[in-house]
Amino acid sequence: MTDERANQPPAADRDFVQQVSAKAARKLRVQKNGQQTVWFGLGMSGLIGWSVAVPTVVGAMTGLWWDNHHPGAHSWTLILLAIGLCVGCANAWHWVDQENKAMQDGQEDKHE
Repeated sequence: MTDERANQPPAADRDFVQQVSAKAARKLRVQKNGQQTVWFGLGMSGLIGWSVAVPTVVGAMTGLWWDNHHPGAHSWTLILLAIGLCVGCANAWHWVDQENKAMQDGQEDKHE
């Protein structure tokens, strides 16, 4: 046992090596992915807004067309608007969840 301990570096050196390797990995990841700025955040919020707005508007327009060409007892405009809104919210949830997972992966790398 004492021979094994003699071959290992002190704990302070191991911690230092871990810190340096974590910083190097972070630096390489930033160089590969690019640093996220305020413009990235604004772009992401725009993406989320469009991912909700487009299906909602498409649903409403399709419903208007359907109501004009095939009148009936039900308002297809409201039904398809609600469906488009649900699809848009699910789409936005997907984008937010994807970014959240990416941020958590970055936080885990930070603590290693």
